[in-house]
Amino acid sequence: MRRLITLMLILALTGCIPAGRQGGSSRPTRPSRPSGRPAPAEMSGAEMRQCLADLSGKGVRYTPLPNKVMAGGCNQIGTVRVTDVGVPVTGTGPMKCELALRFSNWVNDAVQKAAQVWLDTQVSRIESFGTYACRPINNREGARLSEHARADAIDISAFVLADGRRVTVRDGWNGSDPRAREFLRAVHKAACRRFSIVIGPDANALHHDHLHFDLGGNGPYCH
Repeated sequence: MRRLITLMLILALTGCIPAGRQGGSSRPTRPSRPSGRPAPAEMSGAEMRQCLADLSGKGVRYTPLPNKVMAGGCNQIGTVRVTDVGVPVTGTGPMKCELALRFSNWVNDAVQKAAQVWLDTQVSRIESFGTYACRPINNREGARLSEHARADAIDISAFVLADGRRVTVRDGWNGSDPRAREFLRAVHKAACRRFSIVIGPDANALHHDHLHFDLGGNGPYCH
């Protein structure tokens, strides 16, 4: 009987180990979403129409895209293709409308102000590594789906300035130009107030050359 009770206690304790702590990961552990704050639901038709109207009101150039559901849980639901948010944006694919709206606000409210403060000019183009990609987190086989697989993430790689300079995350984050370093950290910090998840070069080597933003349900997380 004593052995049986001991065995039951061991099994009970083992079952309490969080799945995310079993084994290592190259990505820092991020806090779970606080209780009472559910993951964002898909937009209703009325909410989507309002989001599109908000994009148009801000002068964003975009194309609404049809909903698509792919194998393995990947999807493009409530998405648009954005080409200009006041400045051209390159490399983008399908992205959720809400993400596009927050991205536009970040560019116009934060990026342009930071460029003026730290670089004495304005941003004339933003370069991205893309938005939608049907893959797991960090391309690790067996990992859960990335927010990119739901068109709910964007990776920013560089900023082209009105005076012709080009500030890249790869070369500028820890580069020799202190003003470029301050600019990149300022826009990273500003993104943390607008997106659920923000990951930059200080998080891990996989993000050494871009800033990752998403609206996933496991935030807030900023690194």
